[in-house]
Amino acid sequence: MRLPLLVATLTCLCLSPAALADDVQIAVAANFTAPMQDIAQAFEQDTGHRVVAAFGSTGQLYAQISHGAPFEVFLAADDTTPARIERDGLAVSGSRFTYATGALALWSADARLISDGEQLLRSGDFQHLAIANPKTAPYGLAATQVMQALNLTDALTPKLVEGQSIGQTYQFVASGNATLGFVALSQVSRDGEITSGSAWQVPAALYEPIHQDAVLLSKGANNAAAAALLDYLRGERAAAIISRYGYGH
Repeated sequence: MRLPLLVATLTCLCLSPAALADDVQIAVAANFTAPMQDIAQAFEQDTGHRVVAAFGSTGQLYAQISHGAPFEVFLAADDTTPARIERDGLAVSGSRFTYATGALALWSADARLISDGEQLLRSGDFQHLAIANPKTAPYGLAATQVMQALNLTDALTPKLVEGQSIGQTYQFVASGNATLGFVALSQVSRDGEITSGSAWQVPAALYEPIHQDAVLLSKGANNAAAAALLDYLRGERAAAIISRYGYGH
């Protein structure tokens, strides 16, 4: 009579981690694309869970979440949007935390163009300056704060081209459609070195701190993979990846 119970127990013991794994659907701010891809790979190796990620501007992702998109975790490029989602009742109360602190860079695909970023901005010796939409992208808002701090808003506004996200802004510059642009340092830097072109890391005093918060959305409240991913973001392996891309943690 005990045989069925024994068989059931052995079956459970023989299940591999992959058999117990879940998928987690996440919405990620575009500036965090490359580090999130690395973190997702490490997370999947370590836990067996699978990450399904969508990338975009924080404002765009907020709109999608508000309209019922099936995301379970949100990694924003600011701390105000996750707090707003929490107030809206779309996130698990108390789950929000800062996973990274971002840095802004002025970047050009031309390796010889930027030697003194502030002086270049003051000279106006370029055709187009790309920024992300400051209404939906926190890095775009930071770019406008830099221009204001340098008293260059009026001079630079006619030269601006605007991307919907910091990812599109990077593409404007990489493709040559803009001479230079304000991007996330993480898009152009690895281990403290600029990976291509030329760049100026904008002094942090020129813009408000970019505290990037993560939050567990209500749709992920009962998903073990969602909880595991948020725990993983707080861990040492994720912290090392985040640091490599120029973020504070």
